Amino acid sequence: MRAIRQFQEFIKEGIVKEQSLDRSRAEFLVKESENSYRNLLEKIRLIRITPENANDFIKSCYDIVMERIRAKMLMKGYNASGVGANEAEVSYLRVLGFDERDVQFADQLRFFRNGMLYYGTILDEAYAQKVIEFTRMMYVELKK
Repeated sequence: MRAIRQFQEFIKEGIVKEQSLDRSRAEFLVKESENSYRNLLEKIRLIRITPENANDFIKSCYDIVMERIRAKMLMKGYNASGVGANEAEVSYLRVLGFDERDVQFADQLRFFRNGMLYYGTILDEAYAQKVIEFTRMMYVELKK
């Protein structure tokens, strides 16, 4: 997996476009993220992570983090679309001041989530647990 590019490169390529603030869509994404996060915590409380549900936990975590990133982008007048949009959104974490280690983990999560959706990748409980811990930390930080 190659290193994720800088956010400005996505703007230059037209993957990220500058637009008016979209407060209503951002607020919707924040609410969705909050609901999904509460549901995730409830699932964790009620259900153990198993080989059969590890991918489900990982996909939920990915959605929670990405909805928060998208909301922050929309509040600053950015919107990513097309091929490379998810990578651009992950790259935006640098703009938000996140540590490079966190950016790289988020990019790895993006890569593996795409593998699940498009190539049938099965991930294990240990990785799901790492993703859950990452999501807990990111959720708190992205709420700020």
